[in-house]
Amino acid sequence: MIIAVMSDSHDNIWNLREALAIIKKRNAQMIIHCGDFIAPFTLTELDQGGIPVHGVFGNNDGDKYLLTKFSLTSLTNVTLYDPVGLVDADGFKIAFTHHGIVGEGLAAGGKFNLVCFGHSHKYYFKKNDRTILLNPGEIMGKDGLPSFCLVDTNTGNVEKIELVPIHLKKTGIMAEKNEKNAS
Repeated sequence: MIIAVMSDSHDNIWNLREALAIIKKRNAQMIIHCGDFIAPFTLTELDQGGIPVHGVFGNNDGDKYLLTKFSLTSLTNVTLYDPVGLVDADGFKIAFTHHGIVGEGLAAGGKFNLVCFGHSHKYYFKKNDRTILLNPGEIMGKDGLPSFCLVDTNTGNVEKIELVPIHLKKTGIMAEKNEKNAS
């Protein structure tokens, strides 16, 4: 199964839409979002992708009550957790959170195949005996190129996908860049 992992979208629906188009094209069957959606319209964008989304709140998600209510009453593909989400994808155990220190603790326990976190806006990949610890970077694009990751639960391979910011697309300076990490 291919799982998309993203974080820190911060209402950048343009980058989110581009990521969702790639995720659909690559036939991902699940999206993990490690927090900082911000507004309900970002959840709507994720929901309209038609792929199950499992997400946690970040430190910038303002009205958690409203986001939760919205996900439960108006959306069909978004499930929210706080402060840690746990998902089993056909025996591939995944934990996800927003803060790296929590992710590090979850990974150290060795109970999960994949532990994801966000918050820092910086890509991070580390693999120990059993667990991949992953920060997919940021969808927002504030601190560098926007990015997310695709994880193959059968092989454990992680592929980082960097998006081309809108202002660079217009100039034709960059093309999509991918980076693979074998486990």
